[in-house]
Amino acid sequence: MKNVFVVLALVLAVGLSACQQSRTAAASKAETAAMAAKGQQFGAAITPDGAITYDELLAKNINEPTNLKVKGRVSEVCQAKGCWMNIVSDKGSDNTMKVRFKDYGFFMPKDISGREVIMEGVASIQEVSVDELRHYAEDAGKSQDEINAITKPRRELSFLASGVILLDK
Repeated sequence: MKNVFVVLALVLAVGLSACQQSRTAAASKAETAAMAAKGQQFGAAITPDGAITYDELLAKNINEPTNLKVKGRVSEVCQAKGCWMNIVSDKGSDNTMKVRFKDYGFFMPKDISGREVIMEGVASIQEVSVDELRHYAEDAGKSQDEINAITKPRRELSFLASGVILLDK
């Protein structure tokens, strides 16, 4: 009987030690990710590691869907829900990238124009229909004249983000 108690005590001690180590490792990982991000997370938890700039993405000349992390500046956000945002070059070019969010699973704050974000997801070139372009213009609060001026579809760089970090100001 004494041996049963000794074995039971040993099993209990090993189990408690393993649980504590597991909890400590998980907490450490979460703290590291939060500290590395230095910002607010939306969607899937991501880290800034390995992010390229939007200008570097433009230089890549994407021809097929590509998984990557991109750091860029927000120029515009959907004012209806925050369900998309546009990213622009820091070099002042007219190239904008429409960013949507995977499975419509999260939205961005509507007041983040000018802020920097890091996004993880899939970049691709897409043909955007006139109807969709007009819908985006309406969401952005454009005038009816600006909306009516959209008469041709456009090929543009698009990004489907699974996670976004809104960097601190």
